[in-house]
Amino acid sequence: MPTIFTHVAVPVAAALALGSRRVPPSMLLVGALAAIAPDFDGIPYQFGSAGSGIWAHRGITHTALFALLMGLFGLWLARWWKVPRLAGFAWVFLCTLSHPLLDMMTSGGSGIALLWPLSSERFFSPWRPIAVSPIAADRFFSQRGVQVLVSELYNVWFPLLTLGLSIFALRHTRKS
Repeated sequence: MPTIFTHVAVPVAAALALGSRRVPPSMLLVGALAAIAPDFDGIPYQFGSAGSGIWAHRGITHTALFALLMGLFGLWLARWWKVPRLAGFAWVFLCTLSHPLLDMMTSGGSGIALLWPLSSERFFSPWRPIAVSPIAADRFFSQRGVQVLVSELYNVWFPLLTLGLSIFALRHTRKS
């Protein structure tokens, strides 16, 4: 998986591209939390316990169904954010869905159960440039963890921030 830090790159880049009027700070915060939420299934690993099947890491919380359910939270929050309900739903849904899509692009792991319950197949992207991150905290804070962060900067953060800032610049150039 990419690190928890890198999963927030998608909502950050999208918020840059869309601007603070379309994505207020509270909406960005919820989007960042939604992008991280699928990795809550990794908490048992920190205590020496691992689920199996759909309850294992990259299982049920890494599905499109989970992203849809999370999107309902955005539908509910849309009024508070003062955005259309569909925009609130789409924001949280897409921020959550970005997580398994990034995980599919990693160099290891057991694949993503993206289409469960329609299919139990686990998927990988044909393009897998992101170094897989260690799940255990003690292994994360090591030379391997530094290698993973460098890989994520190069393969996720730089491209997404470049895209987000480019869209931001285009939007502001058109206003002038």
